[in-house]
This record gives sequence, structure tokens and C-alpha cells, in this order.
Amino acid sequence: MRVWSIAAVAGLLLFSSAPLTRQAQPFVPIGVWYGGGTARAPMLAPEPAAERDAWRRDLQTIRSLGFNSIRGWVDWATTEPVRGQYRFEALDQLLTLAGGAGLTVIVQVYPESAPAWLARQYPDASFVTDRGDRIDSQAAPGYCLDHPGVRQDVAAFIKAVTARAAAHASFYGLDVWSEPHIVSRVWFHEPVEFCFCPHTQRRFREWLSKKYGTVSSLNRAWYRTFASWEEVEAPRYGTDLSHSDFIDWKTFVAVKLQEDLKLKADASSGRGARPVGSHADAPAVLLSPLSGFGNPDDWLMARVVDHYGASIYPRDAAAPAPWSPVRLAAALDGIRSATAGRGWWAGELQAGQGAMAGRVTAPVTAADLRLWGWAALSRGARAISYHAWYPRSSGYASNGYGMIELDGTLTDRARAAGEFAGIVSRNPALFAPLRPRASQVAVVYSRLAYMAGGSRVGPDTTVRDSMLGFYRAMFERNIQVDFLHADDVIDGRAGAYKAVFLAYPLMLSEPAAQALAAYVRGGGTLISEARPAWNDQRGHANARIPGFGLDEVFGAREKTLWPADRVTMVVEPSADGALAGLAGRTVAGHQFAEYLEITGQGTRVLARFPGEDGAPGDPAVVESVHGSGRAILVGSFPAAAFEADPEQARASGDLLVALAAGAGVGPEVRLDAGAGVVETRFLESEDAIVLIGINHADTAQTVTMAFGPDVPEAIWQNMETGGAVNFVAGPDGPTYTYAFRPRDVVVLMIKKALR
Repeated sequence: MRVWSIAAVAGLLLFSSAPLTRQAQPFVPIGVWYGGGTARAPMLAPEPAAERDAWRRDLQTIRSLGFNSIRGWVDWATTEPVRGQYRFEALDQLLTLAGGAGLTVIVQVYPESAPAWLARQYPDASFVTDRGDRIDSQAAPGYCLDHPGVRQDVAAFIKAVTARAAAHASFYGLDVWSEPHIVSRVWFHEPVEFCFCPHTQRRFREWLSKKYGTVSSLNRAWYRTFASWEEVEAPRYGTDLSHSDFIDWKTFVAVKLQEDLKLKADASSGRGARPVGSHADAPAVLLSPLSGFGNPDDWLMARVVDHYGASIYPRDAAAPAPWSPVRLAAALDGIRSATAGRGWWAGELQAGQGAMAGRVTAPVTAADLRLWGWAALSRGARAISYHAWYPRSSGYASNGYGMIELDGTLTDRARAAGEFAGIVSRNPALFAPLRPRASQVAVVYSRLAYMAGGSRVGPDTTVRDSMLGFYRAMFERNIQVDFLHADDVIDGRAGAYKAVFLAYPLMLSEPAAQALAAYVRGGGTLISEARPAWNDQRGHANARIPGFGLDEVFGAREKTLWPADRVTMVVEPSADGALAGLAGRTVAGHQFAEYLEITGQGTRVLARFPGEDGAPGDPAVVESVHGSGRAILVGSFPAAAFEADPEQARASGDLLVALAAGAGVGPEVRLDAGAGVVETRFLESEDAIVLIGINHADTAQTVTMAFGPDVPEAIWQNMETGGAVNFVAGPDGPTYTYAFRPRDVVVLMIKKALR
């Protein structure tokens, strides 16, 4: 039972000009990318001493706005122009001046900007494409980390950087890999695959040897006749006979990136004394693992650093369109889920208008920076670094992404972001221990889902659309969603959720299928789209669909599969419970229609495909009781249909919500208006609760929030204004009405006592 006490909290909002250093604990860094003057990352000013006074003024301005940290950087080429001879003038000056201004510093390390001596030292260290082209570094991407000499020298560079930075009290932590890929910061005219140099291929063979043990076992898996391990190479193209080689290659790439990140993290001097992190170029839930550059698995990467994270660019000029509220929210929840509640770093949060040569995005506003900052914090971000203080001063994105103007003129964006940062900076004891509340529902994230069909003929964006379509359905009802890695499913962690959604499950490993069956038997609700476990983890077809015995769990099997430009399913007229409101309605699917055959005695038909001449058609959605839980199989991809066209496929979203509601999944905070654009999130610690409400819409929204009985009606406090907020007693718990401006945020806090 919770017993609530109102604490005097006005003091939390008092302004303070006291310096904030890394020794001040607890601490949540909220800052900007600033490496000294107008130099853009990863470049450094050639003569830092000549700019010392200008740097000091910049840093004092950054601190005066409310920021408590900066993210500076060092690139390898400038810092070690001669092997073993380091130039730390820029790093020393930045850390010294930042400390004097009361700022802490996260140091970003860029080994990809490799010195020229590396190529002379190791002439066989270049990256090699699948076509055999050797890639020499042009300031980027450096040289292949699988070369033993390169590995050793990269580690020595990182060790030297952190040892030097540790001499400064302002040094907070280290980010050892910005946007990790096999190859970073370069672009090619056509798709390429990396890396086919001898060193990567040797490492791949070593990985295969551990997995298969013998060449004979590998031959059986790949359908080959290798005589020795030396003959084995990664596949350069796909075939229609077997793509087990392709699956192994992509799995190896994810493991290799994790091991490479661990190498860099462990190279940090005094590992454990200060946090070490890394950040992806976008959360994995938005990216395909089929990229030839090598997209990382966020869950794997997060295991080997203190704080993993991502770049968040909702209006990136490289993207085909600005992120929708759903895309932004899913990205933030994706990286939150991957870090398993340990907190994540927003390594780069867009600060200004996107630009790419002749392309620009819509202007980024002060309201955007405030909203994005609170949205990241609402998902448990443990550090936020806006990118960047100055716009980029060179390159294809020159004059883009800056918080201020290149001539130093302050903007409303800088002031708004600084005000947000100031609230967190002045209240470290409040914000540092806060964590998001647990979710009731999860979407399974499986890299295997992308590999159905093998190289070059995968499912395009359907996997992502299916995950995001279900997420969208929950988001529009203000329901928090986790992304659950397939490895975590195997480890039994699905049991934490009332319902689990299986998106585009055409390829599923046997251990994952067995774990999902156990989850249902234990009382969970599994909601799956069509053809679960059609293929196994090797790309081999199962004899029955659903595979691995899941037909017994769902009480149905595949009868007929039809391709279709337009898939429709009709909810049974007799539908009851959570589905009652959908009785007789037509629901859209996507890609194909899987007609189902009932095999279980207790299986119930929830929807059918249209029959001929008005007769009932074959089952399209079925529900089975299995053990203590329920399993629901949908014979198409309604989530993908909903994400592709939310308005035309509205009933598909309603179906997903109803299926989850049948498992007891519902919003913690009920909203009477603003559906789909207004959300609320709770952060909680032993001492306090913070409620963050966000209006993602470009229009004003007056919304009444209805809470459960465990939320106190006592006086809350608006964290931005300091004013008291009174909740009103309602029939089921307190309520609060707030008039959101366009793209507005409200942040409320109450101190508590638990007995």
C-alpha cells in the first residue's frame, strides 16, 4: 500500500550558478556538441591556443543558458599524426575551459579518422568490398579493425586519450564509437557489402569453427563441399538453394560489432572509474540488419558498455520524410528497451535544420527541441547531447544542424533547450534515479525476420512496418510498449508481459518458438501475424505451418496461402468481449492471406476471409486456450497494413488494440481527447513520481487525464513554472485537465513516501 506525503519541493527549482563537475553526484548530463570554435566533428581547430578566449566565451554562454555538459571530441589523425606522438592541446584546452565554466565533458573518440601513417604501417589493412574493391581512407572510414595491428593501435589511441582526459576534473565519461558500423562515414554509388579483406574472412572462419566444430558440419549446413577452413568465405551473392551462409554472415556481423565495441570500451584507461558508452546512428528497430555496412544489434551492443544509445534526428535531410510522432516514440522506446532499463545516452539529438547539399528539411523550432528533450527523458535517457552548438562548418551538410548561427547569434532553440537542461541540472537528485514504469505489452524484435528470402530479396520494410503498426495502435491509446529481443524471449523474459506481439514471424528459431509456447502455457497472451516459423533459423522450411509445434499452441494450421494486393478479413458478427465493438467490421491485411484450418478442440474463430456468395469464408483470425494462456493467430499482416495507411486501415489498428485489451492491456492514463497525438509517461523513483505529458500535434489540444486510484490527488508541482497543480477527484481516481499549446509539454512532479 502506498502512503503519500506532500514534500516541500519549491527548493528543487531554485536557480544555481555553482559549477557542476563530474564529482557532483547524482548527475544527468544535458548538453551540446562543442569541440572548440566552429570546427565540426570529427575535425579539430588547427591552432586551439589562438582561439582560447573565443572558446571560453562559448562555454560560458553554454553554461549560462542552463546546460551542464558538452560533448567534445578527438580524432585520431589530428591527435596522433606520428605513431606514438600525441597532440592533446585541443583536448586539454577544452577540458580546462569547460571546467572553469562549470561544465562536465563527455569525450567522443573518432578512430575512423585515421592517420596516414596507419596505411604505411599496415598496407594490407584496407577495407575490401564484396566485389574485391579496396577502399583507401579519405579522412574516413579508416582501416579494418580486424587487422591485428590496427586493433592494437586503435586500443592504444583510446587508452592514451582517456588517460589524458582523466587528469581533468571536468572529464565525465567517454563515447568510444559514434554510430558503429563495419564501415562508417562514407557513401557509395551502389550497394556494397563489407568486409572481404583477409583479416575479416579469417575472423569469420574462426567464428564458424566455434559454431560448427568441423568443416563437415559446415558443409551440411551450407550445402557445400569445402575441403578445409581456408576455403571458406562469406557469401557474395544469394542463391535459391540455401541461404544458411547468408544468415551466418549477418549473425557474425552483429557479434563482430559487439566484440569490436568491447575492445574499444575495454581500452579506456581506468575502465569502471567513469562511464563508457557508444551510440548507434538510429535505433535498431528502425533499421534493417541486411545493410552491407553492418547495422548493429542494439541489445548486443548495450551489454558491453555502461551506456549505449542512439542518434535521434527526427528531421534529418537524409530521411525521405520527417519522423511522425509514432516514429519518434518508437525510436525512443526501441533504444530504451535495448538497454534493459539501465538508462541510455541520446548521443546526438538534432539541434537545427537538416541540410544535405541542396536539400533541406522544415526548420527546427524551439518547441521541437523542448519536446524532443522531454520525450527522450521520459524514456529514461541518462544523458542528452544536442548536435550541435554551431552548425556544421563544412561537408555536404554545411550550415545545417546547428543550435545557434554560425556567426554566434543565439536562437530561440538554444534558449528553449537551455531552459529544459536547466531544470534537470538544478534537480540532479530528483532526475538521476527516475526510471520509466514497466510496460504491459511487448513487440518481439527478431533480426531473423528480415532474413526470410535471403540476400537482396528480403521483406523490404514489412518487418519494420509490422512492428511499428502494432506500436502505433498502442501509442494512439496511450499505452507504453517495449521491444523484446528474441534472445530475451528465449531467456524467459516474455513472462513479464500480459501480451506479446509477434510481427512478421516467417522466420523463427526453434528455441524462440519453444519459449513462446511456454509463455502461453504459463498464462501469457501471444498475438501473432501470419505464418509463424515457416522457416527455421537456418532458412529451412518447417513441415507444418505454424512450425515447431506452434500449430498446437494456436489450435490451427495453414490450409491455403493466397497472394493478394488487398487482403480483407471480417470480424465475426457474434464477437464479444473486447472485440464486441468490431463485430461485422472489415479489417485490412497486407501481402497475403493465410486461410486457416482449425485443429484444436477449443479453438475459436474471431474473423474470417470473405466467402463466396455471402457464405462464411475460411478462418482468418483464431484464438486458442493453451495451458493457462491464450494464443491468437492472424492470417495476414494487419499491423503492416495499419502502419502503411493508418486512415484507410483504421479497423486494423482497432483489431490489434482489442486483441491486447482482451489480455488486460490498457493505458495507465486515460485521455479524453488528443488520441494519437497526446501521450503521457510516468518516471518513478523511491522518492518521487514525474508525469510528462506531450502534445505531438501542430494544433492545440485540451485534454483531461484520468488516473487510477494509486495516483495521489495531493498537490503536484509544475517543474517548469514551479506552480502548484491540483488534481480533481473522479469516480475511478483523480483527473487533471491541461490545455496543451501546439507541440507542447507539461511536466508534473510529486514527492512521495513509501511504507
